[in-house]
Formats: sequence, C-alpha cells, structure tokens
Amino acid sequence: MSGNIYLLIREILKGRQLSISGVTRELKDKGIDEHRLVMTGYLRALKDLKKVNEVEIPPSKVYSIVEAEQNENGDIYSLIAESIRSVESVFMIPVAVYVLSKTLDRPVFKEEFIKMGLSAKSLNDYLSLPNCAIRLTDKNPKEYAAGITKIKVSPGEPAYELKAINSDIIKHSSCILIKIVRNSVDLGGLIPKTKSTTITDFE
Repeated sequence: MSGNIYLLIREILKGRQLSISGVTRELKDKGIDEHRLVMTGYLRALKDLKKVNEVEIPPSKVYSIVEAEQNENGDIYSLIAESIRSVESVFMIPVAVYVLSKTLDRPVFKEEFIKMGLSAKSLNDYLSLPNCAIRLTDKNPKEYAAGITKIKVSPGEPAYELKAINSDIIKHSSCILIKIVRNSVDLGGLIPKTKSTTITDFE
C-alpha cells in the first residue's frame, strides 16, 4: 500500500463523511486501487489510532478526519496552505494576502507566499494581471520585519497588501478563516456525530 495513502485519505475526507466504498472509489480515482476489505482494515486501524472518526449510519459506517489531528504540527502558513487549494486560482493570491494580513495585522512578505504553498511564479503572474488586487505596501517593510522572529525576512524583501477588496475575496477568505478555526480548536462535543446526510454524501 502506498506510503502516502494517509495523506490522500485526509485530503479526501477533509470536511466530509464517506463510507468505506466512497473512500475506496476516490482513492482509485487518485491511482490507489486497493480491495475494499483492505481499506476496511486500514480505516479501522486509523480509527484505533484516533486519526479518523467512525460513525455507524445504517447500513454503512462512515469516516471523517479527527479535527484536532489536522493541526497537530501546523502553523498559520500550513493551515492556509491546506485550505487555499480549494479557492479558484484567480483568487488564491489576494485571498492569501487578506487572510494572513488580517491574522497577523501586517503586510505579507514575498517569502511567506511560498510558505503558504504559492510559488514565486504564481505571485509574479498574478502581479502582471491588469485587475491585480494587491500592491506593495505603502509603509517601509523594515518596520514590520524588525519585530518578526519566527521566520527569516531578507533585507529589502518586498511586502504586499490588498489595494482592492471585493465580495469574491471576502467570500473565499471567510471560508478559509472558518476552516482555520475548525482545524485549530477542539470542537469535540459541539458538532453532532450524526449530522444530516443524504445518499450523495457517501458516493
């Protein structure tokens, strides 16, 4: 069985509940073709390790990721990186700037885009767009860099802020911020284990 199967299962189950058949089917779409019985044993082992929740909703058992596990070794950059992939590509850069700058109350340095899973090429391509929604900060970046100790900010490194905010940026950013909150705190006992489901939830 592939060594990255757990990471794939986490990605598949993120924000969802799926039956064993549903997980098996989605893994197959990603190139992992395992027998349903093998997956049954693997998911039950993950349940025993407290990495997934198992809930019986007759006639099936469904699985979801244990929320606390998602941020076991995470930081703000990895939390944003995990969620930013669900955003339309044209909004990734401004949403990342909005979320990180609102969280840290400062502009976003160039190096931080890479930490959020966004390449330097992606940033440069976005900056070249006529409707680009970010700009270099008006203030001297050194004023912000002086107080940053957890990451290395190179001298003269540019920092960016939003120059325009629209409803699409707010909508996508709100979804990211909600995911970060859900992944950062223990919500056990607050979310029903048997939330309303339909047959399509298990497909």
